[in-house]
Order: sequence, then C-alpha cells, then structure tokens
Amino acid sequence: QVQLVESGGGLVQPGGSLRLSCAASGRTFSTYYMGWFREAPGKEREFVAYITNRGGITLYADSVKGRFTISRDNARNAGYLQMNSLKSEDTAIYYCGAGRTGGRSALSYPNWGQGTQVTVSS
Repeated sequence: QVQLVESGGGLVQPGGSLRLSCAASGRTFSTYYMGWFREAPGKEREFVAYITNRGGITLYADSVKGRFTISRDNARNAGYLQMNSLKSEDTAIYYCGAGRTGGRSALSYPNWGQGTQVTVSS
C-alpha cells in the first residue's frame, strides 16, 4: 500500500498555470501506475491523466490534452501535474491515485490522497 499527499492547488486566473504535486510514502512507489482525477461540485470523479510506473506511457482526457502534463520522479517518490492555460471549467478538487494497473477508471486506483482544491476564476 502507498500513502499519497497532494499539494499545489490554489486560486488562479483563467489562462494561468499551476503545478500539482503528489508525494508518496513507501519504497514501492515505482511499481505503481499513477493517475490524476478531479471532482467538480455536483459531479462525479473524472479522469484527467495517468502515467505508467516508469513514466514511459501517458494518457490524457480530451478536455486537458495539450494543456496538462503528467510526470513523475520515482527517485523522489513524487508525481506531478503541470496545468497550463487553465479554464474556469478546470475548477475542481484534484486527487492523485496509485494502483497496480492504470487506466481511465477510478476503480483502478485503490490508493488516494486527500485532494487539493484548484479554483480558476478572475
């Protein structure tokens, strides 16, 4: 099992950027796929991006493709989500998840952090 803690959220104007971090505990982080998901008020948790355990493959939701970049540093037990050209519809709580298999489904990630709030507003 791995414990996750997200950070880096905040208030940003439309068109701005934020970088979210996901700090993982344990020695086995490099064996887990990592995903980023988000929950907007009144909506279900939705897939944003995922990255394979060694970072060789990434996948993005169409809504963020070309604006967001997922990455990881296994030596630091950390994952990241660089978010550029932010829009008001990106406002949500962002969660990182870790699982033995990746994908677009939240069910693939049994380990979750507590989330970090991202608000895009002028």
